[in-house]
Amino acid sequence: MQVQVQTSEAAVSHRSEGGRSRLLSELGAPLALLIVAMVLPAFAAALWLKVMTSVVIYTLTAASIGLLYRKLGQVSLAQVAFMGCGGWVALRLAYGTSMPFEINILLGGLFAALVGMIFAYPALKMRGLYLALVTLMAAGGFGILINVLQFPNGGPGLLGFAVKSVSYMPRPWLAQTDAAYLRYCAIVVALGFGLIHLHERTKPGRAWSLIRRSEAVAMSVGINVTGYKIWGFGLSGFLAGVAGGLLAGNLQLLDARSFPPAESVMIFALTIVGGAWHWYGAVIAALLYRFMPALLNDIGVNGDAAYIIFGAALIHALMTAPQGIAGQIAGLANRLTGRKEDRP
Repeated sequence: MQVQVQTSEAAVSHRSEGGRSRLLSELGAPLALLIVAMVLPAFAAALWLKVMTSVVIYTLTAASIGLLYRKLGQVSLAQVAFMGCGGWVALRLAYGTSMPFEINILLGGLFAALVGMIFAYPALKMRGLYLALVTLMAAGGFGILINVLQFPNGGPGLLGFAVKSVSYMPRPWLAQTDAAYLRYCAIVVALGFGLIHLHERTKPGRAWSLIRRSEAVAMSVGINVTGYKIWGFGLSGFLAGVAGGLLAGNLQLLDARSFPPAESVMIFALTIVGGAWHWYGAVIAALLYRFMPALLNDIGVNGDAAYIIFGAALIHALMTAPQGIAGQIAGLANRLTGRKEDRP
């Protein structure tokens, strides 16, 4: 009896230590982003400030993809379209109103969340390849629509587009320079990670985990499967929409050619390569997506060669690293510290 009690106490202690380590690991995401954002501008040139700001922004997009894949097992290939929706609304409000930058990106995120909730309805009846195809077709539809409407550029009328009237989106008064805007984006993205963490540690996260394992079991215990799926897609769309607003502020304008459907496929694949089960997997995905092509161009190699690297990395992830590069890093860290590896 004493041995059983000691074993139970050891198991509880191990779980509590594992929970504390996971909590510290998850809270490390906002802290790491903020540290990098504060230090990097002191050393980076102007071009690399733009590149690293894009990396920070696309980290939030990759995190929104990872949230759906990790918690609900859903494949969304429309995240770049959600970014475009959020960026369009943020641009139009910036040109047409005098509201603060924060309100503009928040409203852009809410509009993208609404679009994401609409996309959730196909997810109620399908998943996997079929859902991926539906969301990819939706992203293609957005690409056609935005090529017709174009992004607002300061022109008159409802759409705010004029052929020869181009003005730049104003940035927040606290972040007028590229260095300050990088720090600003890092703070917003850190808040986005905090929002994801809050959901995963509370009732929605527990409901999503059970839905991912078995929708029938989830319904049997009283979970509103429809409502929580819509909630998940709405949150994912909101995060991508905020990222789109931040991207508009980084470039200070947007172009319809920046949101082709193929980019949604690419960022999803790189999220899998980076590792959807760990917060730094989103950082790795964004680095591969934005930093790698810029680095290749800088050393005199065509940036399109990055696609060869991406393909090889995806094959490697699918064959030998289902948790992605981040999972391999976590496994190595666990072996070095002697801590038991946590399986998703």
